[in-house]
Amino acid sequence: MKETVKITWLDGMSFEADVAGYKIMLDADPEFGGQKKGPKPKPLMLVALAGCTGMDIVSLLKKMRMEFDSLHITVDGITADEHPKKFLSAKIIYELSGKNIDRSKVEKAVSLSQEKYCSVSASLRGSMELSHEIVIREKA
Repeated sequence: MKETVKITWLDGMSFEADVAGYKIMLDADPEFGGQKKGPKPKPLMLVALAGCTGMDIVSLLKKMRMEFDSLHITVDGITADEHPKKFLSAKIIYELSGKNIDRSKVEKAVSLSQEKYCSVSASLRGSMELSHEIVIREKA
């Protein structure tokens, strides 16, 4: 399977990305000639990671018949200080809320996502350290 994205330079440091017909603006910080028209490219790697694993978690927990009210995923990426300022590590924080959240099911879903299903995690794992944390907010 082939994935293709296309970006077009607009002006300054801004680009418009076309991802399967969806438009995303990219830009640099003002100190580097950007105009704050969109996010920088590097954090979008973390968005892809969060989105990929998040979709896995929702799908897997539904199959396990575990209901939840909300799922928030935060990814904290640590970059190198010197160029190329690549990601050295990322910590994925899964925060679920609801009634009677079964931690063992959440742990299983996270494990399956990280070890088997999330292609973004698999792609990044060779170049950075990935870790995770699960936070459960039980509602009365």
